[in-house]
Amino acid sequence: MSTGLRSGQVAEAAGVNIQTLRYYERRGLLAEPERSSGGHRLYGDEAVTVLRVIKAAQRLGFTLEEVAELLEAGRHRHGKSVPGLQQRAREKLAEVEAKIADLTTIRATLAAALDAGCDDLTACSASPCCPIPFTGLAEENRHASTCC
Repeated sequence: MSTGLRSGQVAEAAGVNIQTLRYYERRGLLAEPERSSGGHRLYGDEAVTVLRVIKAAQRLGFTLEEVAELLEAGRHRHGKSVPGLQQRAREKLAEVEAKIADLTTIRATLAAALDAGCDDLTACSASPCCPIPFTGLAEENRHASTCC
């Protein structure tokens, strides 16, 4: 390859910095580029696409390890059905929905703590109307009859 994109051009086109580009190379997410006669890295146009795919997958919540697995699965399909994006997307969606459920519970509990006037965690934990879900030990120690 006598022509190609240099590191800065690829990084700029993909919206990443050069350190990210090199890190992805070291992780094996991006193929090592050819070198010019002067030793400069020369990338093909597909490098920009791969970088954009990696960043998009990260925004969807995939870890770099998961992205590497998806890229690897895509490279080795050869017409065979292998667990790819559909399966991984279903799994990631289930994770996201579980996180949303957890965050919804946290939000409701924090709102209830604000509504109850909780201002001191220790004092609130001793109150029978404290909305913060303390463990069984805290339940046994609740004896005050007033709210926080």
